[in-house]
Amino acid sequence: MSEATKTKGTPRGEVQAMRAGAEAEGVTAATASAPAGAAGADTASPAQGTPLLRVNQLNVYYGAIHAITDITFDVYKGEIVTLIGANGAGKTTTLQTISGLLPAKSGSIRFREKELTTQPAYKIVEDGIAQSPEGRRVFERMSVMENLEMGAYHIKDDDAIAQSFDKVYSLFPRLYERKSQDAGTLSGGEQQMLAIGRALMAEPELLMLDEPSMGLAPIIVSHIFDIIQRLHDEGTTILLVEQNARAALSIADRCYVMETGRIVMTGTGKDLLNAPEIKKTYLGG
Repeated sequence: MSEATKTKGTPRGEVQAMRAGAEAEGVTAATASAPAGAAGADTASPAQGTPLLRVNQLNVYYGAIHAITDITFDVYKGEIVTLIGANGAGKTTTLQTISGLLPAKSGSIRFREKELTTQPAYKIVEDGIAQSPEGRRVFERMSVMENLEMGAYHIKDDDAIAQSFDKVYSLFPRLYERKSQDAGTLSGGEQQMLAIGRALMAEPELLMLDEPSMGLAPIIVSHIFDIIQRLHDEGTTILLVEQNARAALSIADRCYVMETGRIVMTGTGKDLLNAPEIKKTYLGG
């Protein structure tokens, strides 16, 4: 189901209350009234250097439905940046547009200073962005190994592919144990490991993870987040969409809060984790 047809996000009055409470905690409110070219401007971004990924004034439609409205955000090399928000907020739509799976109506997506909105999806993978999609979407009738090979389809160096296999199997030993098994016979947690592993096989400079904990048992969720933290510690840049806001904020360098296709708030993971209105709206307390 598309973002545009999911349940609407946090009511506007609650978002206004979130802004007021969060600003008292030093968190930035990103409003639609921001000056042109600065919608969602992020005062929490690192002050130096050029972003690895810069999304600027992005607009995306599903037919007549305006799904993403003027969002702007940056991801710097080595960061974990997370997008949180209710169902229908536009998080998955944002990742799919960055990946080239959905067209942008207007705005800019620049990766390493290269414009992506005119590039097909396969070129974006070759440029260094890989996504582990919502719902895992493994090739069920193909083996684990064949699924992983699909992630490296554009890599011609056999030694590099072998090194990627070694890396994935070291992160997820269960995949090595199941390498000849059809992906459709794996458990939900194993399929999630496979989806992340397949993305890693592309040797991405930016790894995008869409709802990696969805539908998984708590012990598996903990393992998945341990892996995400390990990848971060090893230098992988990660853009994370996650329904488990507490877990996402606990590992994120920075966070953007989305509501009905707009970025309404931004701050460090720590600041948002401790902001009273974020606790009330997203953290159950």
